[in-house]
Amino acid sequence: MTSPLLHSLTIALGERSYPILIGSGLLANPTSLQNLPQASSALIVSNSTVAPLYAEALQTGLQKHYARVLQVVLPDGEAYKDWQTLQLIFDALLESGCDRKTVLFALGGGVVGDMTGFAAASYMRGVPFVQVPTTLLAQVDSSVGGKTGINHPLGKNMVGAFYQPQRVLCDLDTLKTLPAREVSAGLAEVIKYGPIADMVFFDWIEAHISALVARDVQALAHAVRRSCEIKADVVSQDEREGGLRAILNFGHTFGHAIEAGLGYGDWLHGEAVGCGMVMAAHLSLALGLVDEAFVQRLTRLIAAAGLPVRGPQLDAVDNAGLYLDLMRVDKKAEAGTIRFVVIDGPGRARMCAADDGTVRSVIDRCCAA
Repeated sequence: MTSPLLHSLTIALGERSYPILIGSGLLANPTSLQNLPQASSALIVSNSTVAPLYAEALQTGLQKHYARVLQVVLPDGEAYKDWQTLQLIFDALLESGCDRKTVLFALGGGVVGDMTGFAAASYMRGVPFVQVPTTLLAQVDSSVGGKTGINHPLGKNMVGAFYQPQRVLCDLDTLKTLPAREVSAGLAEVIKYGPIADMVFFDWIEAHISALVARDVQALAHAVRRSCEIKADVVSQDEREGGLRAILNFGHTFGHAIEAGLGYGDWLHGEAVGCGMVMAAHLSLALGLVDEAFVQRLTRLIAAAGLPVRGPQLDAVDNAGLYLDLMRVDKKAEAGTIRFVVIDGPGRARMCAADDGTVRSVIDRCCAA
């Protein structure tokens, strides 16, 4: 028998506020889907991996609330987070005559959530959507906060919109079917919350990393809840990343360069972020903001989560130069100046620029020969 709802919290954004529900058995719990926007139609957007596992259960729950429950199944993988795949969602909406009250349900990981949100923001200039994340990474990060979008060959998530969901439904039971590599990828986004905001949580992660890797439900419940609490607090203060919210991108500037340089889908997003956090910690050390002991502590935890801690060689001739070129098209760059999230002492983070020479030395130190 599944346990009842474990936790509920709210993203406080005035009229755009919404709840995050965290628990086991939520897809089969009729109360999880109550009080959503009224409409005649709902569209479940999923992918070829997740749909066979969970689409039927979600569709059964939604049929109690909507006259028509449609599905569109996308190909699975970061490589398909593009315009061509996005059009499949619009095709399904238009071919079925869906109106502007149609509710979209994103059933899947971060790619499905980002694309469904972007489609919802764009279709008829905005229809409601609900996040139903089925990966750890999506439950603790990408499903919360309203960032939506697709990749461009020259940069990750460069085309998109801020558009908040109506609800986030984190059913911990969906994590049971995740491949071990995906669990590790999700743990990268859990770990990041410690150095940027809460070292007590960081201590807890260190003490429970084996349980998290093994998917202990109580450990996962706490990790998802605390991660969402921290993100909810940050997003509530800075919805559109005008300042504070940028700290949530710790490790992402280096990580996005790895993803773009290798080709989307070679490394998972969480793998690139995990390695990117090691690189960002080394940059923080080079800037005199943390000590070597902190860098090694973070590196050990990231390795214990099953994540890479050495960056790949993206270019045989000028590896650091290619990293720098890729990072200059990062969304946080300003007038060609790369801005990094650095640790300004354990539990605190801020944005800063760094000269190319310092960044080059960090990349050379952190990348595999």
